[in-house]
Amino acid sequence: MARRKVDVITLGCSKNLVDSERLMGMFEDAGFDACHEPEKLRGDIVVVNTCGFIGDAKEESINEILQQIANKDAGAVKELYVMGCLSQRYLNELKAEMPEVDAWYGKFDWHNLVKSLSAKNPGIAKYDRRITTPRHHAYIKIAEGCNRFCAFCAIPLITGRFHSRPIEEILSEVEHLAAKGTKEFNIIAQDLSSYGYDLDGRSHLAELIDRMADIDGVKRIRLHYAYPAQFPMDILDVMAKRDNVCKYLDIALQHISDNVLANMRRHIDSKGTRQLLDEIRQRVPGIHIRTTLMTGFPGEGEKEFEELKEFVKEQRFERMGAFAYCEEDDTYAAKNFADDIPQEVKQARLDELMAIQEEISLAHNEAKIGKRLSVIIDREDEDYYVGRTEYDSPEVDPEVLVKKDRKLATGEFYDVIIESAMPFELIGRIAD
Repeated sequence: MARRKVDVITLGCSKNLVDSERLMGMFEDAGFDACHEPEKLRGDIVVVNTCGFIGDAKEESINEILQQIANKDAGAVKELYVMGCLSQRYLNELKAEMPEVDAWYGKFDWHNLVKSLSAKNPGIAKYDRRITTPRHHAYIKIAEGCNRFCAFCAIPLITGRFHSRPIEEILSEVEHLAAKGTKEFNIIAQDLSSYGYDLDGRSHLAELIDRMADIDGVKRIRLHYAYPAQFPMDILDVMAKRDNVCKYLDIALQHISDNVLANMRRHIDSKGTRQLLDEIRQRVPGIHIRTTLMTGFPGEGEKEFEELKEFVKEQRFERMGAFAYCEEDDTYAAKNFADDIPQEVKQARLDELMAIQEEISLAHNEAKIGKRLSVIIDREDEDYYVGRTEYDSPEVDPEVLVKKDRKLATGEFYDVIIESAMPFELIGRIAD
């Protein structure tokens, strides 16, 4: 009997991607063939894993559901299921608006989808999943939820309270993937800084990463989504001493104005932010810091925005993203502040901030010209091999274009001499 085929479509962040990979592993264990984000639908079952973080992401998720409803009406799809953050938050409203969807699942009950279609409990280990990224790198989600309750953020309303995965379970997952050839591990959570506190009242991030670095085959570990307040300083010692822990930290700061930070309920002020950044750079020389900033939050006048621009010029972040504030239902900000900054002002400020950062990014990249960097090759394009240094996370950071002077293998590391630079790309050749 032919195996039924399931197409899984993921929207949103890497944390959602991990959930989709777990779902696909469960489907395959139950006797289905699972395909991730196919260019052309292969089977008669489609699962859409939605994002509900901000307005644009919600719109994208709704549009994808509507597209699959159209495919179902046309006969290209027989069964349509929806899971993830959007359906967790707006389940009743979505059910009423889109009755064509066969069943809805939230952020945490989607394993029941496999059970309902296969009449069996998914039997795979908690860490087993179908990797959809290139085999040599993977995301490792070490926790779920968030306790910070920032004024602008709906994530705690969707995911609930912070919940750490047990250390031994995470290490087993990494060992399992490393044995299959995964070399680079991007560590993710809503808030890395809180890892372990719900287990026994103290941080265990440094212990986790230090033990992870000892696992055979683990060549790179990269940290994503740290929180600045109550930052676990001992992770810096691990980063400084372990060669396979990247000198890279993704830490969202959002703003620098004390007024705006207080309105955001970020639990840290401008002085504390600067002291933290100074200590990170002092204790981990050469570290590349990625941050995310926000424009247009209530209370950001011209003075506060000028302060933010000066902060970006002062800190010269190696990696920076930004977005304009979007009011989210039921958040503290939506209940307590008027969203009275015009959208065109928010966008103009965002554009100005990113223009400043583009010049900074170019300067950082130009400083790498002539240097010898270790690069992992992700893929082969027509004119170049494309890879990344330890300072570059997949999808969001610059890539290294390596000249085709010789045959290179995807997933292998090579020393590359950087010859030229653009704001978001480096070009180099294999070292002699």
